[in-house]
Amino acid sequence: MHPFQYHRPASLDDALTTFNARDDASYLSGGHTLLPTMKLGLATPSDLIDLGAIAALRGITANAQCVSIGATTCHAAVAESPLVLQTIPALAGLAGSIGDRHVRHRGTIGGSVANNDPAADYPAGVLGLGATVITNRREIAADDFFVSLYETSLEPGEIITRIDFPVPQMAAYAKFRSPSSRYSVTAVFISRSAQGVRVAVTGAGDSGVFRAHELEAALSADFRAEALAGLSIDPSTLLGDLNGSPEYRANLILVMARRALENPGRTLSCK
Repeated sequence: MHPFQYHRPASLDDALTTFNARDDASYLSGGHTLLPTMKLGLATPSDLIDLGAIAALRGITANAQCVSIGATTCHAAVAESPLVLQTIPALAGLAGSIGDRHVRHRGTIGGSVANNDPAADYPAGVLGLGATVITNRREIAADDFFVSLYETSLEPGEIITRIDFPVPQMAAYAKFRSPSSRYSVTAVFISRSAQGVRVAVTGAGDSGVFRAHELEAALSADFRAEALAGLSIDPSTLLGDLNGSPEYRANLILVMARRALENPGRTLSCK
C-alpha cells in the first residue's frame, strides 16, 4: 500500500481544514471500498481523513414526515433503530440485508451513498424514497445526486452530513443477491406517497442505480403487482456479467418488483 498520513478529526471544521491543507486527501468513513482499492494501488491518497470520530455526523432522528440519518451511522444502527423500524421498515430491512454482521457494524450510510457502487443497496433506498442528501455546502435531491458508476454530484472536499428520508405511505424492497458478496444482482425499491410512486433499481443498470419510469407509470394507475403483467424492460441499458445477462436482469427487475409489491413494508433478500 502506498504510504499516507492518517487523520482523525473531532469536528467537521477540523476535517475540512485538514482536507484543504493537503494535496490529495480522501475522506474515510466505513472504508469498504477505499481501503481495498488502496491495497491494490488503484487509489493513492496522500492523506486519509477518518470521519468516524465526528459525533455530529452520527445518529438518527425522526418525526411523522421525515427520518434523518447521520452520514457515519452504521448499517446495523439503521437496521435496529426503533425509529426507522416504526416509520420506514423497508429501509431498516434494506440496511439489515447489507453484507454480513461485520460489514453492517463498520459500513456507513454516507460512505455507501457517496461511493455509489452500482450494486449497492442504499442508493436504491435514497432514490426510491426521493430522499435529500445534505452536505456541508448544500441540499441535493436524490434525482440529482447519482450520476453514473461510482460517480455522484459531490464536489471535491464536499462531505455528506446526513440524509433526509420522507416517510412514505408504503415502501418495500426486494433484492436478488449474490450468494458470495451479498451485493445486489438486481434489486428494486418501491415507495408510494402523496407525491406519487417511485421505483428504483440497483445492481442492474450499466450506469448504476436508476428509476424505472415505465413501472412507475403502471403502478401510478394501479398500485398492485398485477399491474406489471405484460410489461417488459428494455435490456439495452442493463448490465451483463458473470451474474447474469442484460436479458436476465430485465426479467429480474419485474420479478423483484412483484415480490416487493406483494410484501409491503418489508425487505426480501433472495438468492
